[in-house]
Amino acid sequence: MTVSLLGAGVVKRATRLSDGRELVYYDDPDTSLGPDRAVDTRVLDPRPATATMRQDILTGDWISVAAARQNRAFLPPAERDPLAPQSPTNPSEIPSDYDVAVFENRSPSFGPALAAASGEVPACANAPRGDDDLAQLGLGRTRSSIGRCEVVCFSPEPSGSFGTQSATRARTVIEAWADRTAVLSALPGVEQVFPFENRGEAIGVTLHHPHGQIYAYPYVTPRTTRLLDSIDRTAPDLFARILEFEQAGPRVVLRGEHWTAFVPFAARWPIEVHLMPHRHVPDFAALDTDERDELAPLYLRLLRGVDALYDSPTPYIAAWHQAPVRAGRDTVRLTMQLTSPRRAADKLKYLAGSEAAMGAWIADIPPEEAADRLRAAVEGVQL
Repeated sequence: MTVSLLGAGVVKRATRLSDGRELVYYDDPDTSLGPDRAVDTRVLDPRPATATMRQDILTGDWISVAAARQNRAFLPPAERDPLAPQSPTNPSEIPSDYDVAVFENRSPSFGPALAAASGEVPACANAPRGDDDLAQLGLGRTRSSIGRCEVVCFSPEPSGSFGTQSATRARTVIEAWADRTAVLSALPGVEQVFPFENRGEAIGVTLHHPHGQIYAYPYVTPRTTRLLDSIDRTAPDLFARILEFEQAGPRVVLRGEHWTAFVPFAARWPIEVHLMPHRHVPDFAALDTDERDELAPLYLRLLRGVDALYDSPTPYIAAWHQAPVRAGRDTVRLTMQLTSPRRAADKLKYLAGSEAAMGAWIADIPPEEAADRLRAAVEGVQL
């Protein structure tokens, strides 16, 4: 096991699971855990082969076909929670008790294969051969879905979300996100790193355990590609202009010394809020200590405010958009975009013909009204 000290007093302990997958423990600064960790003694089947990407010639998008994901756990009972610490009756993915744990997904959408370290010769058959190769269009084009998918466990508790954690635990997760962003960005063939949390069965969550995920893609995602085009068509300081525009308007929900949360001017979803640092930083790894320290309680207040809108927890996707590993480092700013389809206490927005088929969105709630409700909910939150 490799041990290192990160920011805020977080201790990183890196080891391996029995099938070779990486497992990393991140200990809280005030942890009650000892330094030792149990060895994973399970006898596991070999990992599935790396999935294959197919190109949609109509859009140029790459679709990863990962059939092994069909076998993943689906809403298991608490006593069979695969993200809980292992016990004599539960051979889960994590051998020891933990504060925060990160491990490679057993059935990933991308990986486990990577590109060759030199970047010149693929490490597996049919791996992508750079941006120019992926940008070409042709019928029947395939490439291997190289990359990495990781699971980030926020707590050993069987239920909850990021928003239910303590400020200390939230700070540990932020340190883990920063560390994993740096590590994954350095892997051969990885072009973009994406931390996110899916919360709620309405979003498609298959585990109640408080956790998120990190995807390390072999390409720059379609959403970010469109963003880079918008920056090219406007100005390199587009994010600074957006922040100034929103801070001067009626849609600010929460503002600190280093971060501002706001409902965007053209919000698509009934609940949609963006959280942006005041300084330009491309990703978590580039945040300084003060920015990370403020983010922990401020992000918790925002998430708890979202839950305070109704009498039951709100389903959402909390997506941390980061700059690609190589492109747009000076122009794409780290931004969290939280979206929820919940348009009333007992109603969801479903993407029907116009949105799903044509990408032509119709918003149900004016963004200014949504911001008023969310701001009032956040103001009532006590940490």
